[in-house]
Amino acid sequence: MEIKAPQVRLEPWSAADLGLLHASNAPELMTHLGGPETGEQVLARHLRYVTLSADRTGKGRMFRIVLLPDGDAVGNTGFWESTWQGQDVYETGWSVLGAFQGRGLAVAATKAVVERALAERKHRWLMAYPSVGNGASNAVCRKVGFEQVGEADFEYPVGHTMRCNEWRLDLEAQPEAQPQAE
Repeated sequence: MEIKAPQVRLEPWSAADLGLLHASNAPELMTHLGGPETGEQVLARHLRYVTLSADRTGKGRMFRIVLLPDGDAVGNTGFWESTWQGQDVYETGWSVLGAFQGRGLAVAATKAVVERALAERKHRWLMAYPSVGNGASNAVCRKVGFEQVGEADFEYPVGHTMRCNEWRLDLEAQPEAQPQAE
């Protein structure tokens, strides 16, 4: 029996997505990220996402993950500029609401983010830094084709150090991206 991959669509993050970000701030979803943020922190992050989503200079993009065919917003993902070992790179991350986890949605959304980052033709590497204890996010990296290159300590959020796996995906080695409609 063939298992069909879930279908998702990425839609640009907008001002209307604050509720989705509050929903993804649940304690069980923030365990590997230092715990839930305050209301002020969520609002500040939301405003960063809106600004990044509107940017067209290649600095990155943020998206809500929409499950098809129902159209339910089930999480968020994106990519943004960062520095890794002195190189300019893109970094990616994702969050899928608890009720929708375990269906392959993070893998499908991350594959779609790879396409979006590839289409920018700006940086060679797409990086991900899940906590070493976050088995699900590390599995997403493996399934999407990232290469684990080591471990490092990261301060996230500010004041909280966590041990992360460093994963990278060579965007230059990926097949040509198809134009994405928004």
